[in-house]
Amino acid sequence: MNISQIPITEIVTLTVQIDEVSPAVIRRIEVPSAMRLDDLHFVLQIAIGWQNCHPFEFRIGDKAWGLVDRDSSDNPMPAETVNISDILPLSHAFKYNYVYGDDWQHSVSIESVTKPEPGVTYPRLIGGEGRCPPADIGGPSGYEAYLQALGDPEHFHHEAMVEWDEADFDPAQADLPSLQSNLANLAKYIGRRKLMA
Repeated sequence: MNISQIPITEIVTLTVQIDEVSPAVIRRIEVPSAMRLDDLHFVLQIAIGWQNCHPFEFRIGDKAWGLVDRDSSDNPMPAETVNISDILPLSHAFKYNYVYGDDWQHSVSIESVTKPEPGVTYPRLIGGEGRCPPADIGGPSGYEAYLQALGDPEHFHHEAMVEWDEADFDPAQADLPSLQSNLANLAKYIGRRKLMA
């Protein structure tokens, strides 16, 4: 049995944008409303193009859900205990924070809640623009410095920045087909895990 055989009653369309980044990095994603927030984290990582190497947190006002660190006294609520449907009554917009320190903030808005389409596997990426910043580049300010150095052959750090990621890095181009394919593979895994839980 795969995820398409699990009863899905509602689909939530999300728009996700990395804050303070230009050119804009935006993704439109459809996910089941019953999806847990820890699974939504994996969906966002793949749909945006991150590498899932750091902690994360979802936040609405003073409420936060994320990874629990047993050595910390200041933890968010566990992300695996809350579904998207649980937060819908609280707000139709929330924050997703990835990489504490570099502090990549994302604004997430809920566009709509609809019925699933027959024969469609969820989650799915339905649109987007902008390429995900390279890993460990130093947050929005580091990314801005990276793009400046990359675009100026005379810049002191140009050669180092060319070697940091792909030499033909284009911040305006998202490889949506690859991201969609990767997300379709994740959908199979999430479906199996749900059935075993």
